[in-house]
Amino acid sequence: MYCHNPDTIDTTGGISYPIEELVEMAVKMKPYFGKKGGVTVSGGEPLLQSKALIPFFKRLKQESIHTNIDTNGRLLNHFTEELLDEYTDLVMLDIKHMTEEGYKYITGQKNKETTFNFAKYREASGKKMWLRYVLIPGLTNTPELLHAMGEYFKDYKTIEKIELQPYHKLGIHKWESLGWEYQLKDARENTAEEIKSAVIILEKYFKEVKTN
Repeated sequence: MYCHNPDTIDTTGGISYPIEELVEMAVKMKPYFGKKGGVTVSGGEPLLQSKALIPFFKRLKQESIHTNIDTNGRLLNHFTEELLDEYTDLVMLDIKHMTEEGYKYITGQKNKETTFNFAKYREASGKKMWLRYVLIPGLTNTPELLHAMGEYFKDYKTIEKIELQPYHKLGIHKWESLGWEYQLKDARENTAEEIKSAVIILEKYFKEVKTN
């Protein structure tokens, strides 16, 4: 509901690029990556293209380029598993909500457990993961939900940090240009104190809490 790039939702659009052309672009950017940078694939949902991402990430690894997937974790098939296990250095996993009702309200999809099963799979691999979470006052940003998330993930060893993304309305004009109704018009942005309170709660559970 709060997606600020709704134009990426339609999976029939976009432009195809040859893998080698993308790799060449990445190689040219290596001087700007620094010691920790690399290539991040996001979306929409990048794991819809897991099969195509395997040769792309394989080539990036051959060029010693760090690889990252920014995903909601709803897809876990054999292509995804190969991509994650063999070629993905980091996963940034978007946690939409901690309850089934809240998850369905925000995404329109049932079964939040798909995302948590994805997290369990990544944890079992022993490979790095960050969590991402959008703070919406009264909807996702409540003490009860933040504690629930912390309790659920507190024993995970692969989670390096959690990134909090305060809710904003910068994408409303995109929804309107597409002729779609933006359903969170009445939601408000967080106060500085609310963001600070969320950070204090989550610092009890995670090694690093970052706000964007």
